[in-house]
Amino acid sequence: MAWTETELVARAVRGDTDATADLITQVRPGVVRYCRARLGPVGGAYTTADDVSQDVCMALLQALPRYREQGVPFAAFVYTVAARKVADAQRAAVRHLAAARPDTPPERADHTPGPEQRALDRDQARRLALLLGQLPDTQREIIVLRVAVGLSADEVGLSLNMTAGAVRVAQSRALARLRALADDLRDGSAALEGRSA
Repeated sequence: MAWTETELVARAVRGDTDATADLITQVRPGVVRYCRARLGPVGGAYTTADDVSQDVCMALLQALPRYREQGVPFAAFVYTVAARKVADAQRAAVRHLAAARPDTPPERADHTPGPEQRALDRDQARRLALLLGQLPDTQREIIVLRVAVGLSADEVGLSLNMTAGAVRVAQSRALARLRALADDLRDGSAALEGRSA
């Protein structure tokens, strides 16, 4: 015989073992999904969430004799218990993390470049020198002073005996030339290396 949820809960509250087993069987899948959604997988598995789900079912079994219908679905009672058990598990996890922290601060990170980064930096510097070597002397000087050193067009103009406008025009032409040379280098053009030799 199939009972409605209200009848099933009432029978379980009175101590009917079959009704209690049926009730737990009905609510358990939803409780497992709820706990898994709230706690997520730990280490690629849902062990902790499944353990909490089991705790929820045990708490429901213990609370059933005291349960009183209050005009809300039994599921509201179930998920109130589940929310408390999930919160307990989260607090326990935080306490565990706090207890696992070492008392000594970790060593400071070494921010110096490693061998791979140094090799990449050297290769980039070699390519940049190759590209800059293709520019006329004045354009190369303007790029170095404006980009690498950070001088203004006026300051570069004073040191190279040029107007600020002429410096900007020369810089624009130098950058356009560098872009074209970089494209050639990216395309694996051996002609660029031949020209620098």
